[in-house]
Amino acid sequence: MAHVVVLGAGTGGMPAAYELKAKLGSTHRVTVVNASESFQFVPSNPWVGVGWRKRADITFPIGPALKNKDIEFIAGAVSRIDAVASRLELANGKSLDYDYLVIATGPKLAFEEVPGSGPVGHTVSICTVDHAEKAYAGYQKLLDDPGHVIVGAMPFASCFGPAYEYAFILDTDLRKRKLRRKVPMTVVTSEPYIGHLGLGGVGDSRGMLESELRNRDIKFITNARVTRVEEGKMFVEQYNDDGAVLREHELDFKYSMMLPAFKGVDCVAEVEGLCNPRGFVIVDKHQRSPRYTNIYSAGVCIAIPPVEATPVPTGAPKTGYMIESMVTAIVHNIHDELAGKELGHEATWNAICLADMGDTGAAFVAIPQIPPRNTAWMKKGKWVHLAKIAFERYFIRKMKKGTSEPVYERYILKALGIERLEK
Repeated sequence: MAHVVVLGAGTGGMPAAYELKAKLGSTHRVTVVNASESFQFVPSNPWVGVGWRKRADITFPIGPALKNKDIEFIAGAVSRIDAVASRLELANGKSLDYDYLVIATGPKLAFEEVPGSGPVGHTVSICTVDHAEKAYAGYQKLLDDPGHVIVGAMPFASCFGPAYEYAFILDTDLRKRKLRRKVPMTVVTSEPYIGHLGLGGVGDSRGMLESELRNRDIKFITNARVTRVEEGKMFVEQYNDDGAVLREHELDFKYSMMLPAFKGVDCVAEVEGLCNPRGFVIVDKHQRSPRYTNIYSAGVCIAIPPVEATPVPTGAPKTGYMIESMVTAIVHNIHDELAGKELGHEATWNAICLADMGDTGAAFVAIPQIPPRNTAWMKKGKWVHLAKIAFERYFIRKMKKGTSEPVYERYILKALGIERLEK
């Protein structure tokens, strides 16, 4: 009997556990280790940040859901990974041996890279439900005392969509409250241009998002390196395309949500030879570590080179369906290894993104996500807003029931030319 341990229980870890158990069956053991006892649907955090959702709407206990599928669960932090001995050392002093380890931790939020930023500083975040609740508390103060709002992303951020979503959702909510005229808004982003998204753009993302910002009277600063934040003041260096400082800004604000730089979590980053300098797991085409062949990884925590050099560092995002394709490849490869077969499965890294804009939305499809692409398109409309609401409910229900990819989902996506695995 092999023991497969999944480290992390987010949008990568939970599907990985369910798929592993379904594929490997009762002859093999699957255990999930996660610092928190609750699953949270991270894509809904922008809604939490304006009070459109509550914690209870987008979270649920992990343990009972996994137990229903005969998957073990340990709620606790990991202090060290002994990759040579194939063992996890837990913060409570206990240890856990594994035959295979699937790392799906998500990122470490590196607020410390910009002094004064983050929930313990002078900006808020929507990266976790805890942070989103604090963002909502700050937003309520803004409603009582309106003023300039800054939304955006720091250098080395690698998921820009939520920043745009939050800016548009704030705009929509403020208009509903008849307060928008009292709240000037500016997007400050490390991207070289609006709609870059860490991907070199998708379809006409640049034109669409620039137009949407202008139509909503939201100003923007690109190629922006935030150097520090003080109470009510943000210091920004703006670069030209050659990487020289073009202008220095001192921006006053009443409220600011800035996505931080991403890094690898400490226990993963500290494993010798496992990660790149920023702590992201290095994987081959099979999602496996070249150094430790019984370690696989999926999601935001893996190392993907930027799609292109940018004046201010930006990371490549790892979106939901892209992560699910990584998970499926991992599951099939572990199954094949246990059967004595050669590894042969590769993730497609196809991307599907539903970006909410409060009262409308934009859908992006990139096949594959990393250029050059076979397909790249963007569509805007109220239907995307409604589709994201429906997807939120669908995905949470799917995770509660323990089904990674229902058959109807598989066939619908296949009809659209979207597959999880390379042929």
